[in-house]
Formats: sequence, structure tokens, C-alpha cells
Amino acid sequence: MSKIAVALGGNVGNTVVFFQKAIEMLSENGVSNIVLSPFFHTAPVDCPPDTPDFVNAALIAQTTLTPQELLKLCQKIEQALGRPSQHGFHTSRTVDLDIITYENVILNTPELTLPHPYATQRQFVLSPLAAIAPDWLIYGRTVQYWLQQLDN
Repeated sequence: MSKIAVALGGNVGNTVVFFQKAIEMLSENGVSNIVLSPFFHTAPVDCPPDTPDFVNAALIAQTTLTPQELLKLCQKIEQALGRPSQHGFHTSRTVDLDIITYENVILNTPELTLPHPYATQRQFVLSPLAAIAPDWLIYGRTVQYWLQQLDN
């Protein structure tokens, strides 16, 4: 079993219901011991004008899936919950599932980079993750450390 952290975000429709459905689908497909953070309402970052605010959360869990299998599962869940497979980078969405960390794996492929390359720069990722796993390591530093760096 590998420890994982996943960020959740969305701003179209009933985001909380989409998050609940995503967690159900993860738990039915090889992800267990899921701990979900509280929900955070955040302003859009680098999005077009008039983009609605987002709801963000994070989860930590365990999985027997490989990083690539987990990525495919997350993409399948996004599509099942209404996010088109072809979508803009900073567009509104029903649900977005980003793998933040996968155990201590460092990976850089065209499909997947681990840890997530922007996780340490995004308050909307770090705040939810800090609520459930402040001592979780990203690039050898705790989530709490990275969050404090944003505040400075």
C-alpha cells in the first residue's frame, strides 16, 4: 500500500456532491483509508475574468494502484462527473482531481509529474492538506512549512 495525497477542486454545479461521488469511485477502485479535509472556498487563480469561486479540498489515502493507474482513475472519475477529457488549463470544472504526492515517488513524464510541480505554490492545495496532514512531506519539507512560505 502506498500513501497518496490528492487535491480536489471544482466550481460548476454542486461541488460537494461531486467530491462525495469522486471519493466513492476512488474507494470502489483501489483507494482506501480515505481522510478528507474540510472544504475551502477560494477565489480563482489565473482564470478568466468572472470565473466563479472554487471549492477545494484534499484527501490522503492508501492505494495499491501504480501512479499511472491512479492518474487514469482520476481522469476517468473527472470525465464521469462531467469534466470533458479535452479542457482548457484554467477553465471552470465540475471536479478536478490532482495527485499531489504518491509515497516518496519522484516522477517526471509527459503524463504525470510527482510530486505535483505547483503544489507548494498554491494556497488552495496547501491549506486543505495542512488541515489533515500538516507533517506530510512535499519535496522533503512539510506541508506546514510550504504553507508558511506562502504567508511570508
